[in-house]
Amino acid sequence: MTDGFEFTRDGEIARLTFTRPEKMNAITYGMWSAIPDVVARVEQDPALKVLVLDGAGKHFSAGADISEFRELRSTAEGAATYDKAVDGAVSALTAMRKPSVAMIQGNCIGGGCQVSVACDFRFAAAGARFGITPAKLGIVYHFDSTRQLVSLVGPADAKYFLLSGELVGAVRAREIGLVNDVFEAEELAGATAAFVATLCARSQASVRGMNRIIEKIVAGQESTDAEVEDIRLAALHGEDYAEGVDAFLNRRPPKFTYR
Repeated sequence: MTDGFEFTRDGEIARLTFTRPEKMNAITYGMWSAIPDVVARVEQDPALKVLVLDGAGKHFSAGADISEFRELRSTAEGAATYDKAVDGAVSALTAMRKPSVAMIQGNCIGGGCQVSVACDFRFAAAGARFGITPAKLGIVYHFDSTRQLVSLVGPADAKYFLLSGELVGAVRAREIGLVNDVFEAEELAGATAAFVATLCARSQASVRGMNRIIEKIVAGQESTDAEVEDIRLAALHGEDYAEGVDAFLNRRPPKFTYR
């Protein structure tokens, strides 16, 4: 595993933890480059159902490690190479069929916020702070990440974040739709774990199929296509559908088997 990460697993749950607390978990070029491999590892393991991302210490992530910029982004070519790694990380998280959950405390700023927005769900501690700061660095934000942000918070609040670079607290982040829910710091891990357990208990055929369809809608697709219809047809003929209906009719919890 790349320096700056810790990858662990607990039954059906994978966890990717940023482990640079002395740098507020700033994300290096090597870490950006490694995220697609982590995602592929989770996607390919039939025993895993959910990926949780968090940060060691007091913060989720303060963003990209700007101390690398003089060396890695000092030329247009270097910046393009760096941006390709960031794009790859965001694209990998966005395209995951298995759900991803960001558990956020402290600073979630810049590239850290970019990672969280690429996840399916975001749960935050009450003291968390959010911001996206390319305007402080003379950088124009990535298209896909901008689209994701607009889809979550709308164009007015996306402009507030991107054009001002100002930070907002967790309560305001929840009000505008940037995070799903906010908890007291001591309750965050338990609340996130309870939601992750719920995801694991649902039909994975449904979870992954709908996750893909939502991704296509957010990307701008306005009508169904062959892939969507194949996903729906496969679910209809799958074991989870039969089990779900039988469990409902017999008033018992379903025992889904799709992997």
